[in-house]
Amino acid sequence: MSTTKAQSEWKLAELAAAVGVSPRTVRYYVQRGLLPAPPFRGPDTVYGEEHLVRLKAIRVLQARFLPLDAIQAELARLSPEALRGLAEAELPTALLPPPVPPEPVLPPAVSIPGPSGGQAAAKGYQRWELAPGLELHLSNSADEKTRALAERMRALIEQAEGR
Repeated sequence: MSTTKAQSEWKLAELAAAVGVSPRTVRYYVQRGLLPAPPFRGPDTVYGEEHLVRLKAIRVLQARFLPLDAIQAELARLSPEALRGLAEAELPTALLPPPVPPEPVLPPAVSIPGPSGGQAAAKGYQRWELAPGLELHLSNSADEKTRALAERMRALIEQAEGR
């Protein structure tokens, strides 16, 4: 292939690399109907300019945080010229949203005065982080036996970790 001529056909891996997605993603988009299926020629199957333009447009719409169903509707609505214009739009430097900080460990639930003046447990759950990546959610309305079981689990994990 000449370096002065623009490429007009790509193998699956070449197309995926040109757009920054995996070959599996390209196949998934074909399956979902976001991309037309290429003419099948076995191992010699190639993708054309339309595939490249649509993939670039999909990436731009993903950068705008549209779900795939909305992207599919948008692609169907756009004319070929509008689709090409969208594909040539600037992508942000990072397509992923900023990382979400981990949820803080919630303090134990507070008791709320009940209608008769006594204490009633607040509705909901307490979230206990037992170990990194392991949480226990304990209902505020759990009985004493269940609470004791949860405390025992927490003590066993602390003992196993040598805390």
